[in-house]
Amino acid sequence: MPSPLTVVKSVGPKLVPFFKTVTLFFILYGGGDSKPGFIYVVFKCLPIISLIFFVLLHGMNFSEVYYYSRRVLIGLIFSCIGDIGMAYKDHGYFLPAIGMFAMAQVMYATAFGFRPFRPYHGLVVFGIGLTLLSCILPNIAYGPLPVFGVIYCLLICLMLWRAVARVQLFDDLWTWTKLCSCVGAILFIISDSVIAIDKFHTKIPFAQNIIMTTYYAAQLGITLSVVDSQVDALLEGKKTN
Repeated sequence: MPSPLTVVKSVGPKLVPFFKTVTLFFILYGGGDSKPGFIYVVFKCLPIISLIFFVLLHGMNFSEVYYYSRRVLIGLIFSCIGDIGMAYKDHGYFLPAIGMFAMAQVMYATAFGFRPFRPYHGLVVFGIGLTLLSCILPNIAYGPLPVFGVIYCLLICLMLWRAVARVQLFDDLWTWTKLCSCVGAILFIISDSVIAIDKFHTKIPFAQNIIMTTYYAAQLGITLSVVDSQVDALLEGKKTN
């Protein structure tokens, strides 16, 4: 297996479009979305689109070894559609956007898999998620939103649990791609928590900047985990044979 330095050198140039588009987004909009429009949506989605191409550049077909990459790719596509909905959340697209991100969490969770199971990790993650949810729900009006909120909370907690559970800490310090997905999942839940707290509990200074910074970093971390996914799939296949 190639060293982390070799991997970094090989993937670095492919990430240049991502970092350029993220920089452009913050220069032009400062993370804000008070005036949604076509140009704003384009610049907001460009970083995720660049990550989609990053995954495609690492190969894609319908064989079993690309199962992980396919799931991450589909998750990024759902996220991109969700980004469009969030840009127009004040125009009635908030719930559809949540639905798109919920599908992204399902894709990421199934990519991470359910082995090793590690139920205690799940208890901690779901405990934290449900505690936060209990603080938010009393401030949400009746209707479909609380139902969507509960479902989404459960799904993103599932995603985080599976990302944390798959990490073999000392072994993965050397391959680092599983650690990337774990860090990405943690940042994803931080981003969504800031959205929920700012919208339904307490206004957070510079909330939109925090949300978008952690969100893009989260998607980057999850995307980087595809780098060695084919090798991991082949090694796993040899273990089970």
